[in-house]
Amino acid sequence: MSQLPMEQPILIPSNLPSIFDSILTLLLTIVLPLLALHLIHHDYQSFLRLGPGGTPSTPTGYLKIKLLSILSLRDPLRPLPIPPHFRPQTGHLRTLPKRRGPRPIIAGIAPQRQQSQRSSPSTYAALVARLRLLAQEPRNMLLERTSCFEKHSSGLFARTPITRTCGGEICHAHPSDGSMHLTLHPADVKVVIEAGWGERHPLARGGWFRRFVPREFVLVYAPREEADLEVLMEVVGAAVWWVSGLDVKGRGGEGDGEGERRREADVGEIRKAREENECWSCRVHGCGRRTVEGMVDDA
Repeated sequence: MSQLPMEQPILIPSNLPSIFDSILTLLLTIVLPLLALHLIHHDYQSFLRLGPGGTPSTPTGYLKIKLLSILSLRDPLRPLPIPPHFRPQTGHLRTLPKRRGPRPIIAGIAPQRQQSQRSSPSTYAALVARLRLLAQEPRNMLLERTSCFEKHSSGLFARTPITRTCGGEICHAHPSDGSMHLTLHPADVKVVIEAGWGERHPLARGGWFRRFVPREFVLVYAPREEADLEVLMEVVGAAVWWVSGLDVKGRGGEGDGEGERRREADVGEIRKAREENECWSCRVHGCGRRTVEGMVDDA
């Protein structure tokens, strides 16, 4: 009876693990950098698609924003705290109706833009008309000038600001989406967020970040219809009150008296509350006497 031949053992080259290590190292060396470059390129293109804003649309501007994003607000829907010593403790808004539907998608820091639920051209034109109506009423003591923050669209400025923003800027609208940036009393920021009409700017942290935007800087979502526009003008009225001390109630100001429009108690309290805050100088923001641009430019 013949014996079956014994199976020969499979011999594995002793250098095979090192070959695998070399191949893996080569793949990681080539693939990971290419993947990283692809992701950076895609992110940079997304930055460019936000359009012109306060930050130049350049690689340097992109790098600046990416570095700032590391320290930006993680929850822009968290209301701004009001210190116990802050005066006045209450803002201009008492309540706002709840905004219908979900919040829009927001992208970017500077520029910060709304990606969904944008204004139609006619709705944005109506918003611009309402803002200009405020500026055209002499008793409001407002100016329309190139935004100190955006530098590519117009904004409303207080002739005699009592709250220090960049050059006295109150608000500016974005032609690309219809949203607005404005500065509000912290209590009004809370009302706007809780009613679903806006959110804090990612850099609105106060302290060192004041060189970029005020601590009370807010993005208000674009109006979608006439009802939205009415609410937004109430918010604009609150911004005018906070920066200039004027109570315009979001209207052109017709039919009301000077006593109703500038409430000295409010002006005194706001001015006192801001005395020790960091100055918002045009030197820091690079703003100044610029050529006036229409709010509908570059739409």
